[in-house]
Amino acid sequence: MFYKLIKACKAIRYADVFSKLFRTFAISGISMANSIKKLAGQTAIYGVSTIAGRLLNYLLVPLYTNYFLTHEFGIISDMYAYVAILIVLLTHGMETGFFRFSQENLQRSNTVFSTSIVSVSILALTFVFTTVIFRFDIASLLKYPENPEYVLWLGIVIGLDALMAIPYARLRAENRPLMFAFIKLTGIGVNILLVLFFVVACPWLVENASPGIAQFVLKIYSPEMGIGYVFIANLAASTIAFLMLVPVIIRHRISFSPVLWKKMILYTLPLMVAGLAGIINETLDKILLKYLLPEDIALSQLGIYSAAYKISVLMSLFIQAFRFAAEPFFFAEYQKENARLLYARVMKIFVLTCLFIFLGIMLYMDIIQYFIGRDFREGLDIVPILLMAHIFLGIYFNLSIWYKLTGQTHFGAWIAVFGAFVTIIINVLFIPVYGYYASAWAHLICYILMTFISWLWGRKYYPIPYDYGRIFLFIFTALALYFIHGFIPELPRIINWLISAVFLIIFALSVLAADKEARETLKPVLKKLKGKA
Repeated sequence: MFYKLIKACKAIRYADVFSKLFRTFAISGISMANSIKKLAGQTAIYGVSTIAGRLLNYLLVPLYTNYFLTHEFGIISDMYAYVAILIVLLTHGMETGFFRFSQENLQRSNTVFSTSIVSVSILALTFVFTTVIFRFDIASLLKYPENPEYVLWLGIVIGLDALMAIPYARLRAENRPLMFAFIKLTGIGVNILLVLFFVVACPWLVENASPGIAQFVLKIYSPEMGIGYVFIANLAASTIAFLMLVPVIIRHRISFSPVLWKKMILYTLPLMVAGLAGIINETLDKILLKYLLPEDIALSQLGIYSAAYKISVLMSLFIQAFRFAAEPFFFAEYQKENARLLYARVMKIFVLTCLFIFLGIMLYMDIIQYFIGRDFREGLDIVPILLMAHIFLGIYFNLSIWYKLTGQTHFGAWIAVFGAFVTIIINVLFIPVYGYYASAWAHLICYILMTFISWLWGRKYYPIPYDYGRIFLFIFTALALYFIHGFIPELPRIINWLISAVFLIIFALSVLAADKEARETLKPVLKKLKGKA
């Protein structure tokens, strides 16, 4: 079913929507236009799996925030914060290392893949074994001594997800986004169906079905399990996705090259440090909230903060889809003559897309607020802060390509470590005073500083002619429209929605007025539309 969905999306030329957006801002030149079109198409297909898939997954947030209490959702958020950190450690930058070394020598791509997967597998299997042995001690350390099974289930999930990282990278490197999307969506579909079954269907059947059916359901369902079914569903989904990736792993003979591994590990360890520091920037606040706020409110506040954080889902989903397509794309274009101009154009397109998402979310917050349960909506004030933080994180990702392309990954490690230091300091100092507001501002401040430092070093080692003047003009314009919109008095909803649409049109016209290249490249599109009319 999911595979048919992907093919259907391709059939309606969903990729062409992205291609038109990219071509609108592409500079002249057939080679560059084709390169951007290729990136756009792959971003679209990865977007179907990542955006549509994770959007389906995120649609569980309304379920969680309506079926679970704030502190229960806080436990889920806390546990998954550790998951994100541990996967970075277990994969230790081998995804990017695989892209780099397989591009250098295409004939050795199988050896690069095998060496990468063996390196990750040793760490992942060791981690799972350790989790199984020490699950009771770990559960006590995390303040969940009554639920060591959470640690066991998530430990296996972490190991499986780490093992899948390199096969997924291989599918991306081989330009097989449809297979990538199919496997991703299958895993997500299994997860969603099991959550709906255990969290919604089973309780309803126990209470409303006939005694015979209710007794049968109780043989496979325990009401006392509660949020445990969230972890069980994840475990089942990861297991099925891993089994589907096994043919990708065993397609060629698995071997290990110690010489190649040493080269790769020297390249990837700084990336791991950078990735670890980056994930700390994203998730450590959720861990610290539990320990720095009073114990009686900590998990509830964590649940409210995490739910508000999920509102920024559309921004983070677009950025993730872009990253899946952009990283191999940037490496593939590196040796071409117009590569730097191409990177600059991609940056502008990326920022503009993010700003449209920002305005779309904030101008229609009266609708989007229903994404989370009523008890969680007190945290909506931090959403614009988090959205802008995501935009600067995306800008930083675009800027960071300079140290990956030049092999100077230690710069990325230093920048990320600095960002983690800023995040920790702000959270530790201000969470006890301002609660989760401090965590939201820590994200924004951290990513702005990281962006600035990467820009300074990038100018020296790999200068790219980014159009910073217009980029920041567009950011300022979007923020100004958002603040002006906030002064509009409460009106009937349909009028508010029309006003919001007018604000989006104003932003689009402002972009066209400020950017000559946008006007020039849009002329053929307008002529074509006029001809059809």
